Amino acid sequence: MHMTSTDALQPGAKLAKPIYSSNGSVLLAAGKELSQSMIQRLLDLNVTQVYIDDPRTSDLIIEDAISEPTRSRAVKVVYETFSQMIESRKWMRSIANPRLGREFRGVFEDILYDLQSKKQVMLQLTGIYTTDNYLYSHSVNVGIYSAALGMALGLKRDALIDLGIGALLHDIGKTMVPMEILMKPGKLTDEEYALMKQHAFWGYEILKEHDDIPLISAHCALQHHERLDGSGYPRSLQGDGIHLYGQIVGIADVYDALTSNRVYRKAYLPHEALEILFASTGQFDGDLIRKFRDNVALYPLGLTVTLNSGETAVVVDINTKYPHRPILRVLKDAEGRDLQHPHEVDLSQDLTLMITDCEEIL
Repeated sequence: MHMTSTDALQPGAKLAKPIYSSNGSVLLAAGKELSQSMIQRLLDLNVTQVYIDDPRTSDLIIEDAISEPTRSRAVKVVYETFSQMIESRKWMRSIANPRLGREFRGVFEDILYDLQSKKQVMLQLTGIYTTDNYLYSHSVNVGIYSAALGMALGLKRDALIDLGIGALLHDIGKTMVPMEILMKPGKLTDEEYALMKQHAFWGYEILKEHDDIPLISAHCALQHHERLDGSGYPRSLQGDGIHLYGQIVGIADVYDALTSNRVYRKAYLPHEALEILFASTGQFDGDLIRKFRDNVALYPLGLTVTLNSGETAVVVDINTKYPHRPILRVLKDAEGRDLQHPHEVDLSQDLTLMITDCEEIL
């Protein structure tokens, strides 16, 4: 299997991984043969890339960091919790879930179990979601990335769970923001942005009212937009004034936002997102970003790339020592012709070759 752009799909292409809807249920299952109407529907839902079966890469198995049942359950719990809160706000009612902490602890324990039992070294998230799912899938992804960074930092289990609950619920305050602002495709007005920024404080207020939510988890919601140089919100905290968990969730939040499709732009590739994080001088702790970088796949398996030779290849393996120089399978020559005998090249060994662009096989 490999990734390809949705607008390059032809009828008859077969999905290699499922596509999920807003509530975490499967919209299209793996193995589904796509018709023209299905392809158009995916485009309408702003699904820009999918995994497809291809005999040239049939041996390439791409696993998500967590299992499909774990991801589906996690997104469902986030969806149901947030939807209930949005509905209650619509009718100006208050709602309290006495089991909120217990539910999200259970969700995060499943995520933690999957992460700790996986053999893969470099983290790669492969779930494909519709854009209207962003708030829910983003919450789960931030939980996964935060857990991975926390594990890399050597946090103990109880600390990881406190961090994970806060990461999964870091955006719960957005349930108080009008949907037309959350989903606005253009730039927010000053008034809209001021309202949006309140979600960090609102999230803290919501979580601290639940006795089964650790207070430090509530601070993840409060502090995930704070920045070390004081440029963040809602309190313009600086340096050590921002808790480690708030810094971890902040990095995970920005990285996943950058690598996700939004209503106003396409996703950045992982290496591009990390470059943006590193360029944010003074906003994030450099050691934390480096630790994060060392645990995510810069060039995910299945990604199609162009080489300086003009050849087209697919990432088939990751060099853990040199993640910026993966192992590739060359499928097309410099003139764009399919190779009769695709071959593999290890960029850590062949230093004359380098990746110049990332694209899809057409």
